[in-house]
Amino acid sequence: QVQLVESGGGLVQAGGSLRLSCAPSGRTFSRYAMGWFRQAPGKEREFLAAISWSGTSTYYAESVKGRFTISRDNAKNTVYLQLNSLKPEDTAVYYCAADPISGPTIVVVTAEAYDYWGQGTQVTVSS
Repeated sequence: QVQLVESGGGLVQAGGSLRLSCAPSGRTFSRYAMGWFRQAPGKEREFLAAISWSGTSTYYAESVKGRFTISRDNAKNTVYLQLNSLKPEDTAVYYCAADPISGPTIVVVTAEAYDYWGQGTQVTVSS
């Protein structure tokens, strides 16, 4: 069983930045496709960004393209989500997810395809 741990959330003013991190406990995930999602109160979980296990392919939701950047450092066993130009509507719990099945250049954009999820980290953007 893979356990993912997110960190880096917090309170930030509109226009500010945060960098979220996601690391698995007890296992290397260098061959797992990874993704980030978020869920705001009263809303459905929303896909944000995905990266292939090789790191060569990425994909973003239109709502965050140009503001958020997903990356990974397989040597450090960590995936990142850089959040820039944050807006109050970005306030949500942010989750990372791992898919152990997809090939090296495949990005996974649907929540149902991911096998493992973290507990989430809260991001709050004040106006």
